Amino acid sequence: MHPYRTHTCAELTKENVGETVRLSGWVHRVRDHGGLLFIDLRDHYGTTQVMADPDSPVFAEIEKVRSEWCIRIDGEVKARDESLVNPKLPTGEIEVFIRDMEVLGKAEELPLQVFGDQEYPEETRLKYRYLDLRREKMQDNMKLRSDVVASMRKRMWDQGFREYQTPIITASSPEGARDFLVPSRLHPGKFYALPQAPQQFKQLIMVSGYDKYFQIAPCFRDEDPRADRSPTDFYQLDMEMSFVTQQDVFDTIQPVITGIFEEFGGGRKVDQTWEQISYRDAALWYGTDKPDLRNPIKMQVVSEHFKGSGFAIFAKLLEQEGTEVRAIPAPTGGSRKFCDRMNAFAQKEGLPGMGYIFWREKTADAVAQELGISVKEAQAKLKSGEVEGGMEAAGPLAKNIGPERTEAIRQQLGLNIGDAAFFLGGKPKTFEGVAGKARQVIGDELGLTDTNRFAFAWIVDFPIYERDPETGEIDFEHNPFSMPQGGMKALEGDPEDVLGYQYDLACNGYELVSGAIRNHKPEIMFKAFEIAGYGPEEVRKRFGGLVNAFQYGAPPHGGCAAGVDRIVMLLADADNLRDVMMFPMNQRAEDLMMDAPSEPTNEQLRELGLRVLPPES
Repeated sequence: MHPYRTHTCAELTKENVGETVRLSGWVHRVRDHGGLLFIDLRDHYGTTQVMADPDSPVFAEIEKVRSEWCIRIDGEVKARDESLVNPKLPTGEIEVFIRDMEVLGKAEELPLQVFGDQEYPEETRLKYRYLDLRREKMQDNMKLRSDVVASMRKRMWDQGFREYQTPIITASSPEGARDFLVPSRLHPGKFYALPQAPQQFKQLIMVSGYDKYFQIAPCFRDEDPRADRSPTDFYQLDMEMSFVTQQDVFDTIQPVITGIFEEFGGGRKVDQTWEQISYRDAALWYGTDKPDLRNPIKMQVVSEHFKGSGFAIFAKLLEQEGTEVRAIPAPTGGSRKFCDRMNAFAQKEGLPGMGYIFWREKTADAVAQELGISVKEAQAKLKSGEVEGGMEAAGPLAKNIGPERTEAIRQQLGLNIGDAAFFLGGKPKTFEGVAGKARQVIGDELGLTDTNRFAFAWIVDFPIYERDPETGEIDFEHNPFSMPQGGMKALEGDPEDVLGYQYDLACNGYELVSGAIRNHKPEIMFKAFEIAGYGPEEVRKRFGGLVNAFQYGAPPHGGCAAGVDRIVMLLADADNLRDVMMFPMNQRAEDLMMDAPSEPTNEQLRELGLRVLPPES
């Protein structure tokens, strides 16, 4: 017999009744039923109920075991009584009567329980990650992650891609975040960097004539952490192709992503048609470049209805250049209680408030005022049908701008009785973020968001440049390596009008994919950087390897990268990336389990020619 097991804890069925078997695993739970001891024995594959009574030769030893002890048992497979069958377990028809037991590893008092769904502080979970990872949900998440990565690889190979590895130790390269620098022992005073992405190398692979590249690539960025972003490292499905257009990239990656979500999405609907929305329209309609399209609400510009109106705040605001008023429709949100709640939400987000109008059945008060009769008479006329009730607009804004303007707003937004609209004004960049959050809260609270769906959209036509509102200087707003739409000719006009062949894929409020058709022509690259104030020497100094390679017959090329961690987070219904990463850092970029970062020894510093300065007080 094998020294540890003849079967896993998920294999035994009624067919094995009468057999002598050996199992190894962890004590998941111990139950004492008055002289009968039941243990749920767990391994990576499942759980088997094992039991002993005083007739078992090792009963006294079994009484000593506690949760999370690692044990081996030998015993006889028995059928459970029909009334005790557990249909939720593959092994639910049997149990194993213990004849022998060996303790393989005792467990001290547990800092967190593996059995059950009790919540623990994240710091505790990360410090004792090896225990946290034993929990059923975490086991499921890590298996899911592994299966997703395997499926990604297969789907890319099936499309004619090959996987190539790029360096982990390389030169520092500005990619929009801080590098992790690595001091060189052989070259004192010089530093390597961990790659923020394989960006330059995958472009060089295209220049080298390999046509289709992909990699499940580790990326390293010294970033401030967020729930959907790791502060140190992450993985992406990285791909690049030669002789392609933007649409070619879309057509290549869409079946890969769609297939992954269909395979692992648990039966949720997966959009087959992916809209292409311009960056500017996304900002206007959704207040973000990663919209959640499960929420049907689209914001609209309603400035014309407030110009010269009785609502002085908006009317005066609109006299300033570059300002506008936007409306967030709220179907079924037409109650004062809900409107007040959303107004309070805006105040929590740092705004003075959020104007609103809601539409309701016309009240007797309104009919009385309209016809010059008493409220009692109005009630009687409404009840008899002599007067049609109709609808009325309510709320402070409605009173200020009057019935004609409110009716025009209602018709523009397509709203009816029981609906509402919320309004924000100013220069769009000052309120778009809050408007986007408000849109999402409205959709969620009113039950408009379809939570059983994965909704995708390509965000396209990103502006390459932006003008600093204070200095008037031009700088890059988005990826400086994207090919400008229109090539060199596009760079001869107003920089703020230049759009790039850059694109992101949004899904359920997250950016899943980012990519571009690359600027592969040195003369266009130098001109693009010159507009933002970077001379040719600066470009050569920062990106010399790429610029030099482009002088030797670079093909048109483009690609993208899909965030593995975010994809798994969505598939697992997790709220945090750390729930789908095996050994993540905490919010302060610390590994509490391995005690990193740690202080180097004096010997290490001497070898590297480094000296650590005390932090500034």
